[in-house]
Amino acid sequence: MASERLLFHELGLDDRLLKAVADLGWYQPTLIQEKAIPLALEGKDLLARARTGSGKTAAYAVPVIQRILASKQKVREQDVRALILVPTKELGQQVQTMMRQLSAYCLRDVRVADISGKVDLSAQRPILMEKPDVIVGTPSRVLAHLNAQNLVLHSSLEMLVVDEADLLFSFGFEADLKNLLCHLPKIYQSFLMSATFTEDVQALKELLLHNPVTLKLQGSQLPDSSQLQQYSIKCEMEDKFLLIYTLLKLRLVQGKTLLFVGTVDRCYRLKLFLEQFGIPACVLNSELPVQSRCHIITQFNQGHGKKTTAEKGRNKDKEYGVSRGVDFQNVANVINFDFPTTVESYIHRVGRTARADKPGTALSFVSHTELSLLSEVEEALRGDDADSTLKPYQFKMEEIEGFRYRCRDAMRSVTKQAVREARLKEIKQELLNSEKLKTYFEDNPRDLQLLRHDKDLHPAVVKPHLKNVPEYLIPETLRSVVNPLSAGRKRRKRKAEGPIKSSFKKNIRGKNPLKSFRYVRGRNKKGKAGQS
Repeated sequence: MASERLLFHELGLDDRLLKAVADLGWYQPTLIQEKAIPLALEGKDLLARARTGSGKTAAYAVPVIQRILASKQKVREQDVRALILVPTKELGQQVQTMMRQLSAYCLRDVRVADISGKVDLSAQRPILMEKPDVIVGTPSRVLAHLNAQNLVLHSSLEMLVVDEADLLFSFGFEADLKNLLCHLPKIYQSFLMSATFTEDVQALKELLLHNPVTLKLQGSQLPDSSQLQQYSIKCEMEDKFLLIYTLLKLRLVQGKTLLFVGTVDRCYRLKLFLEQFGIPACVLNSELPVQSRCHIITQFNQGHGKKTTAEKGRNKDKEYGVSRGVDFQNVANVINFDFPTTVESYIHRVGRTARADKPGTALSFVSHTELSLLSEVEEALRGDDADSTLKPYQFKMEEIEGFRYRCRDAMRSVTKQAVREARLKEIKQELLNSEKLKTYFEDNPRDLQLLRHDKDLHPAVVKPHLKNVPEYLIPETLRSVVNPLSAGRKRRKRKAEGPIKSSFKKNIRGKNPLKSFRYVRGRNKKGKAGQS
């Protein structure tokens, strides 16, 4: 079957575009790209559903760039030809990056501008005056520029793309989108890309598309079990903390891990709990400023070892604002510490792993109050494929009872006051880093000094002994799994106890501090000998 699949060079693309695709290491289009690109190049309107990580962005970015290049061979006049609407600023940045990567060899012919950032309209006006070929932005931002007459689309627009279409209405963009349509020409090509087909997407379809080609490429909206392993385990509240401690501390979970938690307070509570055991964690939630969120995501993506990010999702809109529209790279595991409240939320959470062709694992902790939610998700995922359901996670909780007292000890340290202090500390740091408050602090240095020296009143007391795991506490059945870690410690210990001096001198000759010591000692001996 693989031999029947099209390759990029068989799609009739511009050589400059093919060269950029090759630089990205792409040889064969993904399924959504193989189906969507030829139809888009024919001028068809598209409504496409494909799972997260399937290559939806390139599925519309490639034909948009190709059509612009073809258009410029006939008309050299610079104008806005494509508009890409996104629900979040983070996604806008990613789309711009993808467009620029694909147009790397034709940057003069394909200019891309991202206006999704919340800066003054006047600051973005000069960019729009240059009439970039592609504009990326949220509906509200684009509408603001249209109303300010910084942007004109009714005479030049050829293509409209709505990315993550299932989120636009739920993010409150319905009115903006309808008002925006009044500024568009009567005829243009449309692309609606979505991970799910919700009622909102159907409403958008009726609003934007005329006789579209609908692509539903998978019965399941998540990868199959050969790529994504999905598990669930039934455990109550205290057991959730005990299990997450065991999985992370004994390294039974390997690789970058995203933890999804139900509320902001529980997010910080889990973070402080993990830090009691020396497990690094950071909180990412929609209350943080965009730049701070981007910084956390960048740190996460650049990390080589295991990092744990706790995400919060108090309700649908808030949660999607965190987990959708951002690209967490190389995520090995997603753990639902609190089970999601909707099927869509489960799909979007778990879709952070097993992206493209990479494997991934999703593990959900389910309390008795969340069993009905689990049933809904299983029923929705099953469809015609019984292999898509969540398998029971075979883990004997009774074997880790020895760790329970340590978890309770840690949980006692994470008080409500400590959680509140952690949140206040984050807010204080945001105030100190704020560019907008810079002038205020320059005029009021006393306030800055007070803010910097303000101390936590009820911090979580970290108990050093909790960072180490006594070997006698590790269950016999887990020692074979944890053994590589223990063996590594033993090897390091033997090395430290062995002939470390000879190798030390040999490998760092000329920088050995013992040489200067021997030199001084020898000099002293000579001195003493002379005196005698």
